Amino acid sequence: MTIKECLLDNSKECNDCGECEICDLDPNKICDNCCRCLGDADYSAIKVEKIIMPEKILFKRKKIKK
Repeated sequence: MTIKECLLDNSKECNDCGECEICDLDPNKICDNCCRCLGDADYSAIKVEKIIMPEKILFKRKKIKK
């Protein structure tokens, strides 16, 4: 069983409160990805703080027919 991390506060585990699904513009609405919170931006971006890689990486390989 893996413990889910809270999206808003990474120091605690997720308790399914739903706070991360609330719209940034209307606190009475669940986010439906309308993108109005992005304003007039022609793109959206996120800042990558850390990339977590597994210790062992498994690759799927296709067999080549000869």
